[in-house]
Amino acid sequence: MAVSKTTNTYNRQNWEDSDFPILCQTCLGDNPYIRMTKEKYGKECKICARPFTVFRWCPGARMRFKKTEICQTCSKLKNVCQTCLLDLEYGLPIQVRDAALKVQDDLPRNEVNKEYYIQNLDSQMSKFDPTQPSNSALKSKGASDLLLRLARTAPYYKRNRPHVCSFWVKGECRRGEECPYRHEKPTDPDDPLADQNIKDRYYGVNDPVAEKLMRRAAAMPALPPPEDRTVTTLYIGNLPENILEEELRGHFYQYGEIRSLTLVPRAQCAFVQYTTRSAAEHAAEKTFNRLVIAGKRLTIKWGKSQGRQGTSEKNDPQPVLEPVPGLPGTLPPPPAFLHPFPPQMPPPPNRPNDFFNLHHYGGGWGAWPLHYPSQDPARLGHAHATAPQT
Repeated sequence: MAVSKTTNTYNRQNWEDSDFPILCQTCLGDNPYIRMTKEKYGKECKICARPFTVFRWCPGARMRFKKTEICQTCSKLKNVCQTCLLDLEYGLPIQVRDAALKVQDDLPRNEVNKEYYIQNLDSQMSKFDPTQPSNSALKSKGASDLLLRLARTAPYYKRNRPHVCSFWVKGECRRGEECPYRHEKPTDPDDPLADQNIKDRYYGVNDPVAEKLMRRAAAMPALPPPEDRTVTTLYIGNLPENILEEELRGHFYQYGEIRSLTLVPRAQCAFVQYTTRSAAEHAAEKTFNRLVIAGKRLTIKWGKSQGRQGTSEKNDPQPVLEPVPGLPGTLPPPPAFLHPFPPQMPPPPNRPNDFFNLHHYGGGWGAWPLHYPSQDPARLGHAHATAPQT
């Protein structure tokens, strides 16, 4: 049976030729001196089926080789990486980004309509800045609260690891440490993350990674204000090392007037005190799990009330600890007759030899208390320094 070919097979003017790929920082790797191989018209785009220039490279040591999967036109249309198809600005799947920005996907799914749409889009993009996304909805929309909470602040190079060695899983791998694949237990085949489709990722439907992130966003904790209305201080943690007080003040002054700002560089934290409680609540709401400075997400907490902190520690009852089994109990208090100078008895005689003859004075060893020479009543000037007559 004959198979009809698309117009891309015959019309070479639609084929894409580029000098460098559109990649995210994670896929590009941490090596600034990376080598790439370029194959002109090497493969068809997995979205629009147009031949495009394929790039292949290794992002780092002990990493798997990666290559571009979609053409640059489809990448600019969604503002995504050509390899992982994640958003270039936030590092999130398209389904999460479009749900947060409330963007409707108007890309046609029919092959004929898609070719016509992409061809007209190429002619329009040649007139605009190639570094900006071609989708006008992405340009006009600002960052939402959901994107700021879920956005990745640093590259995730663990995503570039090699695949699991299938021979090692079957117990037949003989390469040992020289094997370029991972010798680890594979994930559960019933796990939804094990079944991912590149077209579902691009169109933003039925993406298991996006559904996992949406569930995580729904379960994220909030920052309720304290009951004490006098608390107007916020604790700022996880600060960059070289941050200045002026820079930190510029981030928090937009929410209200600041009374004082104390920066603790050794602990990498700061305390921001506002003049009003409403300004402090507004700052906590806008910066909790959202403020990122120098690639680090800051930790925002409410300060503690100094007045109630001392009273609460005094009024809190001491916890009753259960006894540890196997250990001896507490020792009983000493008897009253072992007191150094019992009030009902005279002190011992001023004779060293009588220390060993205490039984002569009646009652045995417990009748007279024991003492050291430094505690001799004669030296201490005791009134009863003489021994009773027998």
